[in-house]
Amino acid sequence: MAATRAAQIKREGDISDSFVSLSGTIRPPLPQRFLELKRALVGGHEDRVIDGWNRLLAELQRDNKLTSERGHQIVPTLNFQDLDADLIRLRGEIQKRGVAVIKGVLPEDEARSFKTCIEEYVAQNPQTKAFPPDHPQVYELYWSTSQVRGRAHPNLLRVQKALMSIWHTSDPNSAISMSQPLSYADRLRIRQPGDVSFALGPHMDGGSVERWELNGYGRGRVYNKIFEGSWEDYDPWDASTRVSAVTDNYNGLGACSMFRMFQGWLSMSNTKPFEGTLMVKPALKLSTAYLLLRPFFRPIKEVDHVSLDEYLAVENWEFAGADMTSELQGATQGHGQELSAALHPHLDLENSMIHVPSVKPGDYVVWHCDTIHAVDKVHKGISDSSVLYIPVCPVTELNAKYLVRQKEAFINGTPGPDFPGGQGESSHVDRSTESYLRSHATSEGLRASGFEKLVPSAADTFGAKSVVSLANGILGF
Repeated sequence: MAATRAAQIKREGDISDSFVSLSGTIRPPLPQRFLELKRALVGGHEDRVIDGWNRLLAELQRDNKLTSERGHQIVPTLNFQDLDADLIRLRGEIQKRGVAVIKGVLPEDEARSFKTCIEEYVAQNPQTKAFPPDHPQVYELYWSTSQVRGRAHPNLLRVQKALMSIWHTSDPNSAISMSQPLSYADRLRIRQPGDVSFALGPHMDGGSVERWELNGYGRGRVYNKIFEGSWEDYDPWDASTRVSAVTDNYNGLGACSMFRMFQGWLSMSNTKPFEGTLMVKPALKLSTAYLLLRPFFRPIKEVDHVSLDEYLAVENWEFAGADMTSELQGATQGHGQELSAALHPHLDLENSMIHVPSVKPGDYVVWHCDTIHAVDKVHKGISDSSVLYIPVCPVTELNAKYLVRQKEAFINGTPGPDFPGGQGESSHVDRSTESYLRSHATSEGLRASGFEKLVPSAADTFGAKSVVSLANGILGF
């Protein structure tokens, strides 16, 4: 079902269509089948789920306090020149926090020139779509020369390959290769000082209701330990569980159907906290477990009847039981997962969503595909906050099939398959072409884009070698 829907051509739109809060629509109640799903997920072991929830609230309280005290210093920061050593030193912190900054991946002048080229490209093509239309901050561009060069840059590909090594496979036969990245064509942002329109609050990409659905992430049993009440045993870095997971069952505009191990962006500007930059909830396992278990619990006394501490106390929360509804707080079919202080009070989002450290052009910021993130509500800086969105994607059968369609979109100048459709850049002056890519990319960059045959690594598992061979067949090699 998901594969068929993912192949449909999507209507035109922009980034606001991906989130209910940006689109201005009203979030409808979920169908009754989600109540039946919730009962099935925890049926027969409700006591274990309740005990797990109680342990989780206590741990969250401790971590929230630590995060608010340390602020952006809690974010692991690596240097490209010391990448291998820093990755060994900070591996545990990256796994715990689900976010990292890699400094100096591209030379500053080169990264800054990307933005200049984009601004010239937009000026040459005033028909370029953006959000919001009257004061653009996020552009519906995928094939500018800057984006194509950035995705294929050898330094960036080296970092992506190194980052994939943080993941592991519990099953050596899993059909996934983490020895070479594949490119995913995403948008770009040039956010101007004073902007309040691109105020995207706390959210998680990669679907929403699919995280609970048996034919979504349930296909890989990704979160089973959490639903069993043993969230401590959940491993967010086990790639084996993600291979068969479906992240887009509803053909959402901008919903990602490719498996991105990390989301990420490459900075094209000097940006400090509060200057239109990224904010994250740096507690990967805890926040994921809370998001998924929250729909099974309710407060005994509402927040307007007691103090905040009394409202959040474990004693004030009970398993919903017979009064359970279909609600999955912040989840809407075909849209991204959104979070808020009202719906997810124990996450203390007001205090524990922290900015990433200051970045310069050429720095690369990444976060785990389940990390809760947001952008500054107000850009309080004096210059633009500009990034190229470039995630980290391994080789899987699903990703290879997507790459075939993305390659066709590149050649035609239309948006990537996951994104709102239409003419895109097909008539844009000076958009990149296959010959441009071939003249600016190494063999590794061409492989990542689907224009050269993938090469298995000597260290690849049996499953990795098998999927590389399968991917090459899908790509026509």
